[in-house]
Amino acid sequence: MGKRMNISSGAKWEDIVGYSRAVRVGNTLEITGTVALKDGEVVGKNDPYLQTKRILEIIASILEEASFSLEDVVRTRMFVTDISQWQEIARGHKEIFHSIKPATTMVEVNALISPEFMVEIEATAMKPGV
Repeated sequence: MGKRMNISSGAKWEDIVGYSRAVRVGNTLEITGTVALKDGEVVGKNDPYLQTKRILEIIASILEEASFSLEDVVRTRMFVTDISQWQEIARGHKEIFHSIKPATTMVEVNALISPEFMVEIEATAMKPGV
């Protein structure tokens, strides 16, 4: 199965809730729900496209920290507060994953942890043969 590696972002919520930003076991990396923050501030207020872009930047950096790449992503899950904005969210996702094409799901939810967040994304990455 492989050794477990927990990756922390240092967010206060990790200890409050009891989770890690990402967990790697063997050839699999699971990245927890990620929102659009930079230096503690919301990126792209009222703009689901900009939020999606920022989230995917964060996910890319987590992948790198765990010795994975965007090409290793096999699944994304997008939780959105307004499904009518799906095209803007999809545009941001496609700009990153246009040739990788992971399996994906987009689901409308009633709310995220803070009203400024319009999008939250999870990702699963796998390295073949590791």
